[in-house]
Amino acid sequence: MNYRTLGTTGLQVSPICLGTWRFGKEHEGLVETDRQDAHELLDAFADRGGNFIDTANGYGDGDSERWIGEWLADRDREDFVIASKCYWSQVSRFQENLSRKNVRAEVEGSLDRLGTDYLDILYLHRFDDDTPIERTLRTVDDLVSEGKVNYVGLSTADAWKLTKGLWKADINNYEAFTVTQPLFHAAYYEDVAEYLAVCADQDLAVCPYSPLAGGFLTGKYERIGDGTYDLDAPEDSRGEFDDLFLDFYVSERGWHVLDAVRRVAQELDATPAQVAIRWLIDQPDFTCVPIIGARTVDQLDENLGALDIALSDDQLDRIMDARYDEDGSLYQTNA
Repeated sequence: MNYRTLGTTGLQVSPICLGTWRFGKEHEGLVETDRQDAHELLDAFADRGGNFIDTANGYGDGDSERWIGEWLADRDREDFVIASKCYWSQVSRFQENLSRKNVRAEVEGSLDRLGTDYLDILYLHRFDDDTPIERTLRTVDDLVSEGKVNYVGLSTADAWKLTKGLWKADINNYEAFTVTQPLFHAAYYEDVAEYLAVCADQDLAVCPYSPLAGGFLTGKYERIGDGTYDLDAPEDSRGEFDDLFLDFYVSERGWHVLDAVRRVAQELDATPAQVAIRWLIDQPDFTCVPIIGARTVDQLDENLGALDIALSDDQLDRIMDARYDEDGSLYQTNA
């Protein structure tokens, strides 16, 4: 596996990051990925050369971090880049914010569950409008000075809030964001274009979540007739049981981009998932390391197959251009 430098951090990471939000996640009383399956996925990822693992304090009510910590105990910590997040609290029902109290408590909790002395990356999971960002950054800066955090990232936020955070860090000489984690995939670009433009200008690495649009861009969904929201969803897929799936991922733009992805996949003898992931990896303006959340080792292997294909400039452009109709108007999306 060829590793790449994560923005300006100097970290050498696998071109794909393993997302663990399904670890311990319950749906209708059933755990989507249990402890044994989680360890099998981590084993397979590491065995194939993966070293970049993404989690959060709240994933699986803390089980995601616990299971990663158990697994990590039998390996060399220095071989892996571990990212976690804070905002929602696992410690106090009164502290869902980015106050000094909550950030410190949540980072200490994450370190304990992961069984490690430090996080390679700490993401602010959301932007806290009620806590001045310079106070949060001061707290994180202290954690960096103490060796408990190496780099700071920001997940979901408006472009102007990302910019504000960078500015506040600069004028106060605090540790600044070097990594971001937005919702971003082949059918969702213009919606985050300003955010991505800031990342490109400031040389911030981009680690998008939902790179396959919740599974929509795998090609397993089929359109029924001409209706935007009429689809054939496989049994036990997110499209069947997740009420938010239609709102977040299914749109006219999505169907047209999926058609383009499928055509490119046929040309390359690849799968739509591999093409959609490769499209992200090949972003020209910033380092892009997509976060995949495979349920099985087979799914993981299929996604990692994106590293074995190459998209031509024409193929990249055709996927990009699929967002627009014949008149040059942008197809709509709902997210």
